[in-house]
Amino acid sequence: MSDEQSSRAAASVDAAIADAVLQLTAADAHTEALARFEPTRRRALLFTAEPRMVPIGRVWRLGVFLLGLDGQLYATGHTTRAVDPRHPGYQSVSAEERRGYRAAAFRGPFERGETVNFDADPIDPGAVADAAGPLVVKDGRPLVRWSASAPDDALRPFADYLAERVELLRG
Repeated sequence: MSDEQSSRAAASVDAAIADAVLQLTAADAHTEALARFEPTRRRALLFTAEPRMVPIGRVWRLGVFLLGLDGQLYATGHTTRAVDPRHPGYQSVSAEERRGYRAAAFRGPFERGETVNFDADPIDPGAVADAAGPLVVKDGRPLVRWSASAPDDALRPFADYLAERVELLRG
């Protein structure tokens, strides 16, 4: 892909994002918390700090993307809710891991019951090439891989995908 094609694709993505931010802001669309998960860490001597979620912003959930109020695009990572995790159930390692994420969000400065997104990777439209992530540029066109297992012939145009998701969120 040439530099010109890459620049055009990035400009197209930026324009679609700017339009989405305007529409969602005007519609006062529902946002969710974006946080950074900080695992257990040693503080001093034998004391440790419990895992926690640190708020880093607000986002709109748009399918495989999260869109920040500032226009930053993220690949959707993990999601939990800020609810009381209750007592350990010791059912499985993954269930206990999810319980730990809920506990970290519950201890954080989030509204009770709020959805908290974390481990969301920022996407730089100018640095996307033929990648396996949700935003792909092929033949100079920005496309969306709406599922990690979706084949290349199932890719959708980014602007169309984003417009559809914005319309769904606006209600």
